[in-house]
Amino acid sequence: MTDHWGVGRAIFGGKTVEVPCTVEIERTADYFFANAIPEGIDLRPGDRVLVHGAPDRIEFGEKLAFATTATVYLAGPLERFWTRWSALFELTELYHCGFEPKEAAA
Repeated sequence: MTDHWGVGRAIFGGKTVEVPCTVEIERTADYFFANAIPEGIDLRPGDRVLVHGAPDRIEFGEKLAFATTATVYLAGPLERFWTRWSALFELTELYHCGFEPKEAAA
């Protein structure tokens, strides 16, 4: 792997790893989901995963499960810190929900 970032890459972004990946996709009347499970690596905050070979569309009633590969972009220390820090503020948005009587909303 050629590293063009040098020291900056070590601070902002970590290394890139190719791993096997299991993909499950279902589009039926009961379920609508897609799961990609990278194998042999622990994902941490800030890491990004790019799955290769996944279909861009499946028809209604289909259920797929297949093995492929994924590129995992491991976050560096600064990116990991930023992800954790900003997640705290994203989480607090969930606290700002409440129930008001209809009269107050109008």
